[in-house]
Amino acid sequence: MLWSFIAVFFSGWLYVDASYRGPVWQRWLFKPVTLLLLLMLAWQAPMFSATGYLVLAGLFASLVGDALTQLPGQRTLYAIGAFFLSHLLYTIWFASSMTMSFFWPLPLALIIIGAVFIAAIWTRLDEYRWPVCTFIGITLVMVWLAAEQWFLRPTDAAFSGFAGASLLLLSNIIWYLTHYRRRFNADSAIVAACYFGGHFLIVRALYL
Repeated sequence: MLWSFIAVFFSGWLYVDASYRGPVWQRWLFKPVTLLLLLMLAWQAPMFSATGYLVLAGLFASLVGDALTQLPGQRTLYAIGAFFLSHLLYTIWFASSMTMSFFWPLPLALIIIGAVFIAAIWTRLDEYRWPVCTFIGITLVMVWLAAEQWFLRPTDAAFSGFAGASLLLLSNIIWYLTHYRRRFNADSAIVAACYFGGHFLIVRALYL
């Protein structure tokens, strides 16, 4: 795992660095490379089970979504659909390894976060309102189930999954707020770091 981790970290760092100060070709190259390395890392997990294929499929869906965002033309809706599928597969993976419980302050807090976030960008979304709301909804459910799993069984694997899901939510919140509201210098780099960190921590949970 050590060399695979180093490869993922180095590739991800090159993409984050390129997101902050360029060049563009470096972003185009190292985003898919990092996700492919994460796929290989997940495949090598020593405790890989049947449900682990959900993580592999989720990573592949994210890779497809990223590819769609790089292609010319209006493919935003398809990209949102691919990212939705990725988070749906992660959600099913979290749900498959837990006994359902209900700690009501957690979903309430996530509903409030989601409502405030959607309200902040609602008027700017235009025809993407409902696709984006659906995507954010499944992401919130993903974080909720990951958190419930951690609260129920506070293991390293559960915490890694919860932290990863939270970082994916954070990356999407920052991306949409900066894209539709106001940009700042390091926004792309922060989004990239949260995005790759989230996927990596979910893959890491397969090793624990």
